[in-house]
Amino acid sequence: MNALELNSIHKSFGTQRALENISLSVPTGSRTVIVGPSGSGKTTLLRMIAGFEFPDSGSLSLNGQILVDGTHSVPAHQRLIGYVPQDGALFPHMSVAANIGFGLADKGPARQDRIAELMDSVALDSNMAKRWPHELSGGQQQRVALARALAQQPRLMLLDEPFSALDTGLRAAMRKMVARLLADAGVTTILVTHDQSEALSFADQLAVMRQGRLVQSGHPMDLYRYPDDEQTALFLGDAVVMPARIEAGWAHCDLGRIPVNNPDKKGSAQIMLRPEQLQIDSSPVDSHGCPGVVTDRDFGGNTCTLTVELLPGESEPGRSLLVRSSGMHAPPAGAAVRVTTLGHAHVLSD
Repeated sequence: MNALELNSIHKSFGTQRALENISLSVPTGSRTVIVGPSGSGKTTLLRMIAGFEFPDSGSLSLNGQILVDGTHSVPAHQRLIGYVPQDGALFPHMSVAANIGFGLADKGPARQDRIAELMDSVALDSNMAKRWPHELSGGQQQRVALARALAQQPRLMLLDEPFSALDTGLRAAMRKMVARLLADAGVTTILVTHDQSEALSFADQLAVMRQGRLVQSGHPMDLYRYPDDEQTALFLGDAVVMPARIEAGWAHCDLGRIPVNNPDKKGSAQIMLRPEQLQIDSSPVDSHGCPGVVTDRDFGGNTCTLTVELLPGESEPGRSLLVRSSGMHAPPAGAAVRVTTLGHAHVLSD
């Protein structure tokens, strides 16, 4: 069953088209991530779901209830949708407890018990209840904002780049905590981000937007391995894209003969490999693979991203590839290597 249904959503601001024909189904209890570059329309779409913006045409329903269509719209405060903005938007004149309890109907001890329960759910110590927002770290502020949104027992939770201001290590820890918390609560969630790794790790369903259009949606692994086009492939991570001739389930390209995952394709095409599908070997020249030279290395600790230029005669001059290697055993710049492939190449759409 789907909790949220978007059908043919269009939105313009003056002559600027913000959203064009957006249709998307969000399964109940799932985590959907809307990802795209700045200006792609993802935040406008999130605000429309929340009820802060309204479409020019199309419809939106939640758990079978029409929230907006051509005849009426449900106001934002009646939608029972939680919203956590990028900066948390805590009330600076209220304590942590007052922020979390804002809007709670409970009074007296029942209210205090509910606030304590919410603080515990987001791993905030009870002694923080009397603190002011400016006394909290960025991660603590985001937890308060999340607890405040959960206090209303929302049918849907919207997260608008809530981790973007956090340090890298804290960002990953917060993302895992929030994912676990929302899964335990059974809350359907939509996260908007421009961070590809965040999108891939958080999502059950990934939706990629570009220039106001939804260009591809599905399971994160499927979009990573089988993107529809080169732009989507490169947006979701490093990719090696090159021309090839497809015959009988094989791609003939600069790297030799590689099996493809969609054998029905034939003729000239663009193929894609992820850097982790390429392996390098410093073995003698008579080994398998295409010869090349390491021209650059980007050391990242446990992994190292190498730029390898294939030698003329085996490929077009100047063809460079990105290859991931173990950080401990990565060859230095200038080293002669041979490149082999793992798995199947993906044939991109025309």
